[in-house]
Amino acid sequence: MSATPFQATGVTTSLTAKDLGVALAWYRDVVGFTVAHEMMHEGTLVAAIIHAGGARFVLNQEDGKRGLDRVKGEGFSFQIETTQNVDEIAQGIEARGGTLDSQPADMPWGVRMFRLRDPDGYRLSIAKPLS
Repeated sequence: MSATPFQATGVTTSLTAKDLGVALAWYRDVVGFTVAHEMMHEGTLVAAIIHAGGARFVLNQEDGKRGLDRVKGEGFSFQIETTQNVDEIAQGIEARGGTLDSQPADMPWGVRMFRLRDPDGYRLSIAKPLS
């Protein structure tokens, strides 16, 4: 057993989408992620790698084997940290047609943040440390 603790240098999260085109458009056009790579199979988009700074997601087309209407991300949320003004980010998301679950607010654990959900119900928080 190593005495050195595990040291991660980043994390990439993989999410399945009922409609990958809708999810990709939401992350890109509403929230502001950048598309790094799209993966095609027989002329159909099956996955895309997106990022916003160091936050990186792989969006995958749901294959339906577990049911297309299954609840996704239940009991789980992503907190994406930024050095940018979260109030301005939230305003931009709303201006581009997004809906927030909560408006930006200072939290007792030392961040200013807001919450929203993607088209498949995955919960996201965008936060900036207060200090």
